[in-house]
Amino acid sequence: MADDTLGRLFWRRVERSAGAPAQLSKRGSRWEALTWSQVGDAVREAALGLLVLGRRAGESVALLSRSRAEWVQADFAILSAGCVTVPIYPTYVPEQIAYLVNDSGARTVIAEDPAQLVKVLEARAKMPGLEHVVVIHGYDGQDPAVLTWEGLRRLGRDRAAALEGGLAERMAAARAEDVATIVYTSGTTGPPKGVVQTHGNHMAALAAAAQVAPVEPGDVHLLFLPLAHSFARLEAFMGVHCGLTTAFATALDRLGDEIREVRPHFIVGVPRVFEKVHARILMGVEAGSPLTKRLFALAMAVGRQASKRTAARAPLPAGLGLARSLAHRLVFSRLHESLGGRLRFAVSGGAPLSAEIAAFFHAAGILILEGYGLTESCPMLSFNRVDAFRFGSVGRAVPGVELRLAPDGEVLARGPNVATRGYWNQPEATAEAFDADGWLRTGDVGRFDEDGFLYITDRKKDLIVTSGGINIAPQAVEILLKSDLLIGEAMVYGDRRPYPVALVAVNPDEAAAFARRQGTLFTDPAELALHPKLIERVGRIVENRNARLPSYARIKRFAVLPAGLSEESGEITPTQKLRRKLVAEKYGGLLESLYRPGPA
Repeated sequence: MADDTLGRLFWRRVERSAGAPAQLSKRGSRWEALTWSQVGDAVREAALGLLVLGRRAGESVALLSRSRAEWVQADFAILSAGCVTVPIYPTYVPEQIAYLVNDSGARTVIAEDPAQLVKVLEARAKMPGLEHVVVIHGYDGQDPAVLTWEGLRRLGRDRAAALEGGLAERMAAARAEDVATIVYTSGTTGPPKGVVQTHGNHMAALAAAAQVAPVEPGDVHLLFLPLAHSFARLEAFMGVHCGLTTAFATALDRLGDEIREVRPHFIVGVPRVFEKVHARILMGVEAGSPLTKRLFALAMAVGRQASKRTAARAPLPAGLGLARSLAHRLVFSRLHESLGGRLRFAVSGGAPLSAEIAAFFHAAGILILEGYGLTESCPMLSFNRVDAFRFGSVGRAVPGVELRLAPDGEVLARGPNVATRGYWNQPEATAEAFDADGWLRTGDVGRFDEDGFLYITDRKKDLIVTSGGINIAPQAVEILLKSDLLIGEAMVYGDRRPYPVALVAVNPDEAAAFARRQGTLFTDPAELALHPKLIERVGRIVENRNARLPSYARIKRFAVLPAGLSEESGEITPTQKLRRKLVAEKYGGLLESLYRPGPA
């Protein structure tokens, strides 16, 4: 039978690659591998356990956990049982968890650990349909409605003889048009919307991804993005589709060490990850000797020349090739070793990546392939290729996808991976996002170049229209501001106002380094952020970036925030997007001061 559902895709992989490594997880100081056969055992037992709990085909099961091997095992157990996976971000509070569980109708929640269990139990009274909670790790309580992951698997093992036939029937009955998962958007402007994704949507996305991503069976990748987001989910599904070995990072603050230990062939990240690596590199160079700085500058000059010729598909002259090899040996090899030593490429998505940062890494010999998609497209629409890329663009449409622009510049998309079932329980929102011909209104504004490369300029709803009627794309200005190490986050504001202004949050590490260079003593980071010398430095950055902008888009005034913008405070989504409305409300007084005469 064709691999037309995610469940059948998984079991075909187990059959083909039974003894090959499928998952790597860190236990203490060691990375332990599970073969595809072992992962299959876990998935089968957990799927049978869900049947024991009474889960019927088509019912939702919620997954509340950070990214780990059991997340993927649970996902395929749910799909194998004919159920629907509902991912929940582990950063969500009890009220948000209750909303998603109730809206999706989930009767079972699989939670990572006691900390997540506490949130579920706190909201239990608000979830009348909830019957069971399964805890992956660390639970030893006695609540009759709570069992462990091993307990779920044990239920499956104990009842295997009686239920394996029923599980096989569900697998055989599954169809491409069946709902596989309801993925809730992180909600930058309101309550999350549940995107209804079918097996067929995901299989189409995987078929397209396999044609454009240069992966090979057995490649190792380190997964560190949240699996509650479709971008990481595609990465995990690619592991199954292509027979990769998926290593699961334990924490973002240990990412550098674990990349060196795992030695991935590729990594998938959001722009913030690459921005931080870029900042660390430049801070290290800045702290080095004059000779180190000189060597780095020379190596970058050579790398940029080679990068431009490679992007243009022009051969490297012998002298430039020799110079690039020397630059790699003397300078860039240390960067490559810090990333494991065998990284062939990286993928960036989820938000716009600065063209300057992409060019920087390619000059150092690391190609970052930027792509574009939405939860509503599982989440693949366009992608740069190894042999056809342009920095600042999100590539060309992937196979099977049609892209065009509406008269107002909005990107419209159509294809078999587009989730035209729309939003769960929200027919009006569905009608607003999808037209009768299956075109998805992405909400993003973009443009195509003469060779079909797509450039996203901003979110349609984020566009600023000044009181003079001039349109400004704030993301483009924000990316420009954040290209300086000192600026960690920026928000441009000015809709229906006479001119744009900006709120700036500084990078605490770079701010501290700046203070040391200035001989400034400080104990409170908030006090440092408002120090006159630091504000003066931010002012020079704004002035410098303004020189690269048209007059109407230049930042007239700015304010430095005493603290950063964070996911914990709700100002940034789990996928690192600004919640502009919330930030504008929180700092409304400060923004108003930027439009009054006199000091802000």
